[in-house]
Amino acid sequence: MFESSRSILRKVATDSSGAEIAEAAAVLPLMFMTLLGIFWFGQAFSIYGTITRAAQDGARAGAAPYCATCTAGTNSQNQNAFNAVQASMAAAKLDPANARYPSPVPAFNACSGGTSVACDGSSGQVCVQSPVQFTTTSSGGVCGVSVSFQYPFQFWLPFTSLNKQKIWLRASAHARMENQ
Repeated sequence: MFESSRSILRKVATDSSGAEIAEAAAVLPLMFMTLLGIFWFGQAFSIYGTITRAAQDGARAGAAPYCATCTAGTNSQNQNAFNAVQASMAAAKLDPANARYPSPVPAFNACSGGTSVACDGSSGQVCVQSPVQFTTTSSGGVCGVSVSFQYPFQFWLPFTSLNKQKIWLRASAHARMENQ
């Protein structure tokens, strides 16, 4: 009788039926959350790259010395920068109306004089600062255009603190003014 109970215990201890199901029930939710997190962080990174590219396009357009589509009497270079940001975001299927002024607004001094340059109010919610001084050298400074803004992104990661959390992705770019 002692032998039969020992063999029964050994058989119960080595029986693994149902263990795979229990392991899968423990591992699959963690794996699913990890894959979902990778997806949403990838989306955030993609939007960050897109808005950074839009800011670069805006700075490059604002630094150009000409404006073929601007009307006389307007701040044409700032409007060019704003239009380039809008076009870049629209091409990437991002809503340009969601862009907001960056917080805090970058502080730059004007090329002529040491006064601070504020954002151009005519450029919607994109902060275009022009002409601003980037560096100071003994022979003067490098003047250019600064374009910066924020864009919202909302995560969806259930059962985490990031679920439905809105974060603001910042984009900024600078370009040296062209003289030609």
